[in-house]
Amino acid sequence: MQNIAPKKRATPRRTLAQVSVRKPSATFEGLWPSDGEIFDRTCTLCPRLAKFLAQARIEEPEYYNAPVAPFGDPQARLVIIGLAAGFHGANASGRPFTGDHAGVLLYRTLHQYGFASQPVSIARDDGLRLIDCRITNSVKCVPPENKPLPVEIQTCNRYLKAETRTFKPGTVLLALGSIGHNALLRALGLKPTLFKFGHAAEHALPTGQVLIDSYHCSRYNTQTRRLTAAMFEAVFARARELIDAGERRIADRGS
Repeated sequence: MQNIAPKKRATPRRTLAQVSVRKPSATFEGLWPSDGEIFDRTCTLCPRLAKFLAQARIEEPEYYNAPVAPFGDPQARLVIIGLAAGFHGANASGRPFTGDHAGVLLYRTLHQYGFASQPVSIARDDGLRLIDCRITNSVKCVPPENKPLPVEIQTCNRYLKAETRTFKPGTVLLALGSIGHNALLRALGLKPTLFKFGHAAEHALPTGQVLIDSYHCSRYNTQTRRLTAAMFEAVFARARELIDAGERRIADRGS
């Protein structure tokens, strides 16, 4: 995620009064509808984020510039919880982790373990499908300087809380970073202090799901090698192992 970078333009800039939220020109497969419960594309509950998006519509009028919906299978057994939309990634494309550095490693790894139909995520209309997997964010809007405020995380938690009602027993929840970890636990009504965040840490939750933690696949973490591809792959290998084991248990009970 990055701040707005000024660029030269051949046409005059528009004012806030002239700019509105752009409506998508088509229905894009896998994006959660704006139902007002799990996702609300018109949400302006966080004044700072709403103001930042309004300015973004002036600076980058071709960008999506709105809250970003969860993406993937509504019945997913793997749900990934990220931080927030990246300015030149999800905020530009309208799909989580699409078009930015963090998405390169994420979608490549998802494809490697059978959770995505292709290894590259370029745009909402690129045909990519998630398989038994969904990606959601703790904060649906892009924050200034990549940093949502605690009150913004808390305000947006109502949507994540509604989304947790779709989680079935045995669902694997994969938190990318400590903010996603804490936001998820609060949405589930659990105390984050009881479940310490750590890369590859695994928590059996009293709500019936399994939470796995990972360092966020951000440019900073991968370039400093705090998170390597091998470390990230090991987390998804474990998620796949848990899901497949659950599937076998169901098959055994039915035989």
